[in-house]
Amino acid sequence: MYVLIGGAGLVGLGLAQRLIDLGHTAAIVDVDPVACRYARERLGVMAFEGSAVSTEVLLEAGIRKADALAAVLRDDALNLAMVTLGKHYGVPHILVRMRHRDFAEPYRIAGATRVINAIDLAVSTMANAIEYPQVESMMHFEQGQIEVLKLAIPENCNVSGRSVAEIAQDPDFPSGSLIIGYQPHPYMDLAIPNGNTVLEPGSTVLIVTKPGSMHEMIDFIEGCRR
Repeated sequence: MYVLIGGAGLVGLGLAQRLIDLGHTAAIVDVDPVACRYARERLGVMAFEGSAVSTEVLLEAGIRKADALAAVLRDDALNLAMVTLGKHYGVPHILVRMRHRDFAEPYRIAGATRVINAIDLAVSTMANAIEYPQVESMMHFEQGQIEVLKLAIPENCNVSGRSVAEIAQDPDFPSGSLIIGYQPHPYMDLAIPNGNTVLEPGSTVLIVTKPGSMHEMIDFIEGCRR
């Protein structure tokens, strides 16, 4: 997959590095020659010096062949222009980092297929980390309508030693939730569990739930066995 990234800041460079690690091809466009040189020499990423809202620069960077475009420039007005150009040149997947909520609808009208509100995401992640320190990680999907939690299974808790099917049938298990991943030990790979999978103490689970059920889910997992 060829991904064109507008902006060589921390997010742009970090995204490029991650894409390369995943086996994709990434190219960055930025007006800063130092950032472009860093991307080429340190990350091994193609970098085009110039404006990410210049048709000439974008064509040179191969926007017509891009499978995806990520607009992570310094302000929303520039990102909106890049999204519009990406749509014009037929890029199928256009992602944009939004700084101000007023741009949500303009981004969608312009053709963004995914709008990521950086401030809301950071605030929500920090607040959840403070409120729920036992959650190892948390991901948000569908504008915060779905949460994916990574939780450790303590000794003598409500779910230790029980199968996934048994847990799902427990009337106290939050409705609309699902255990989607199981890691028996930290050094083992994450696996997709089935109904017979038994959750052992010291293991880790991935659980899909609704934001309103998050506290209820943590209480259920960590509660003592009756």
